[in-house]
Amino acid sequence: MAAAKAGTKGVSRAEREAQILAAAIEEFGLRGHAHVSVADVARRADISKPLIYSYFGSRDGLASACVRRAGDLLVLGVAAVPTEEADAGRRALATLAAIFAVLDRCRHAWPVLYDPTIPRGSEADTLARGYRAELAAMGAEGTADVLRRAGNTDPLDHDLLSRIWQQAVNAVVSWWLEHPDLDADAMVTRCARVLVVMGGPTGRPAELDPRM
Repeated sequence: MAAAKAGTKGVSRAEREAQILAAAIEEFGLRGHAHVSVADVARRADISKPLIYSYFGSRDGLASACVRRAGDLLVLGVAAVPTEEADAGRRALATLAAIFAVLDRCRHAWPVLYDPTIPRGSEADTLARGYRAELAAMGAEGTADVLRRAGNTDPLDHDLLSRIWQQAVNAVVSWWLEHPDLDADAMVTRCARVLVVMGGPTGRPAELDPRM
């Protein structure tokens, strides 16, 4: 029976680790940290619990590794967005496109990073807070730049716009998770239409690559 388990033999350590992380991120993303056991992840990955422990040491170690994976993907994706775009709507769309591209490859990275059931004070919680703060800082920098280009340096306006942007991104991603049939490209197109109605860009920029 053990030989029949997926990848119990002939699989490199890096490949096995990626397989376990993919299964764990899906479990934690779908059900939340508080409701997932190592046994759940083992079943999804079709491997044994001891094998997971041999890679990550504990359930907490596995959860922390999932947060690192999700956080690294999202931070690197958003950091790669060009900042020279002056139009606020197009810049917002480019940032959303970068997030969608990440989530198209790892759909549950967002709920793993923003999971409210992660125990306070745990390593996973500390890591998640750090990544969320980094993403919030990048968002705040972007909104400040947009306001500055428009001649607005009011700190309260910036604080308000930054808060609106963070909540809007979370709402858009949450909506997408409820519609798993839509891919990243479809979401970019849909958001472009919505931004037009809200007074954003006049259309989806032809040069924008949703997979950026």
